[in-house]
Formats: sequence, structure tokens, C-alpha cells
Amino acid sequence: MDLMRKLPRSFYDRDTVTVARELLGARLVHVAGGVERVGRIVEVEAYLGEQDLAAHSSKGRTPRTAILFGPPGFAYVYLIYGIYCCMNIVTEREGSACAVLLRALEPVRNVEGRSSGPGLLCRAMGIDRRQNGRDLLSDDFFVAESSERETMQVVSRPRIGVDYSGIWAGKLLRFYIAGNSFVSKP
Repeated sequence: MDLMRKLPRSFYDRDTVTVARELLGARLVHVAGGVERVGRIVEVEAYLGEQDLAAHSSKGRTPRTAILFGPPGFAYVYLIYGIYCCMNIVTEREGSACAVLLRALEPVRNVEGRSSGPGLLCRAMGIDRRQNGRDLLSDDFFVAESSERETMQVVSRPRIGVDYSGIWAGKLLRFYIAGNSFVSKP
């Protein structure tokens, strides 16, 4: 296994759009059942707290969304359609309720199945609701710096599936690596 340096808490404790863009190229690592799964993050969406009508936090703090209002660098994992888990990373200061949704990964190691789309990403990485509230500075669940210094073109587009959110639907808060074949929807 190559040495992977975890991103520090301070990485997540910044502006959500900056964190979202800088997560591109980083590695998501999840060790479960003795298997280390690693995927390169290639697509994300930023959610900007209670004022963002597409964000779960827009309805305020609830038992489901409490993690979003906590400190940065924790996983918010929730179920959609009663089938798929989706994973967000909490960003900014405690109480801001901001997060970055992980939308697609490029498989690096032991990632089985499709990983393009937030539900498929979680399934391929073995992430489920047991990871909700997990600290991303854990030894078995973390985001690591990119192992290579790469120049990549980042594309900004509106988020997917948030047509109900009024003016927030058109905001360019989805980011992905241009030309990457694992992006869910170019």
C-alpha cells in the first residue's frame, strides 16, 4: 500500500466551493472487512447551508441533518429512494450546515461495480448509513491528498436533480474533472 496522507481538519474548515473544487483528484479511502477500497474523486456538488433550497439543511436542524450542523470533516450519509446511500462531507465552521456531495469516483483499488453517481459510488465503496457521522480523520475512513501533482481542467455546471430549489437549481455548484470517463453526467 502506498503512503496516503489524510487531509487535515483545516482542509474542510473553509469555504464550501473551494473545498469542493479541491476535493477533485483526492482519494476516498474506506477499509472494511479487511479490504481497502480507494477511489479518486472526479465529481462533486457543493451545498451551501440553510439558505440553499437544494440542501437538506434548508429545513433547519433535524435528527437526520444534525451532522450537517456539526464540525467540518465528518461524513453525512443518508438514504435516498429507500435504496441508495449518498455521502456528503461537512464543510465550514460548526453550525454552517454546508457540505460537499461526492458524485463520482474513478476506481483506484478494490472498487467493484459502477462508481458514477452518488448512490453507485457508495455501493462500490462499501459505504452505508453506518458511516453517517464518521470522522474523516479515522484510520479506516478518510480522504487522502492526491498522490500526483496534476493539472486538471475543472468544469462547473448546475447540480443534478434539484429542479425544485428555485434559483438554486441553476447555480454552478457541480464540479468535475473535464474529460474523465467516470463523471456521472458531463
